[in-house]
Amino acid sequence: MNMRRHLWLICGLSVVIFIIAMLLPSVPQPVEYHDFADQRSFLGIPNFNDVISNLAFLLSGGAGLMFLWRVQKTPTQTAFYNLKESLPYWVLFLSVTLVAFGSIYYHWAPDIDRLLWDRVPIVIAIAALLSATLIERISPVIGFKALPVLVVLAMMSVLYWYWTEQQGIGNLNFYIVMQYYSILLIVWICSRFQSRYSFGNDVHQVMVLYAVAKVAEFLDRPIFAWTDGWISGHTLKHLIAAYAAYRIVQILRKRFYFDGVVL
Repeated sequence: MNMRRHLWLICGLSVVIFIIAMLLPSVPQPVEYHDFADQRSFLGIPNFNDVISNLAFLLSGGAGLMFLWRVQKTPTQTAFYNLKESLPYWVLFLSVTLVAFGSIYYHWAPDIDRLLWDRVPIVIAIAALLSATLIERISPVIGFKALPVLVVLAMMSVLYWYWTEQQGIGNLNFYIVMQYYSILLIVWICSRFQSRYSFGNDVHQVMVLYAVAKVAEFLDRPIFAWTDGWISGHTLKHLIAAYAAYRIVQILRKRFYFDGVVL
């Protein structure tokens, strides 16, 4: 299958996925979602471990932003063939940094209103990574055009969920699509198209780490019990997801451009 057909397949499948999301019954936010396993306070900070563990996102996002800033000042940098290609990574690492603040705000006193500020930067970061994947593996032109569209769709998916919560119906369908379908699309594109940069396959490590983080989130209480209260699944999720973001920084630091065929 040639590149053009792959692009049409991606577009067609994306439309079908969004239509299915519209037609499926609403997936509500579970009532017990805010009832995390580790609710211990320390030094006057409620839910201490879930709050403080978000500093890992600040470190990962900050490391990414500092790297990109140095790249702009280094004529001999090898991370980007064209500095314009760093744009989605600026969005990604800024979003990861904002995850720290949004998630700290949420975990300080978990409720629906605060969860909004936790979710917006998360889904924007994933959208930015999808844009970067399109730029590096399919077409810079398509990837750059997709970036603002994906960011807007990401924001709208969270705002739509929040609006439905205010209406008393709660619908996570579009948020689920924007987060998980985007990740699956990244994995599929990476498995089908070679990157124009070295160490391109390392992105699979990032996806595996994020998947492990989501499993830890799902096993919040069991992990808290298995570790005899030492760490909860949700706290572990923060640390693993933050490391996944830092792995992207590590990949960018060591990679270099090599000639490849792109549209």
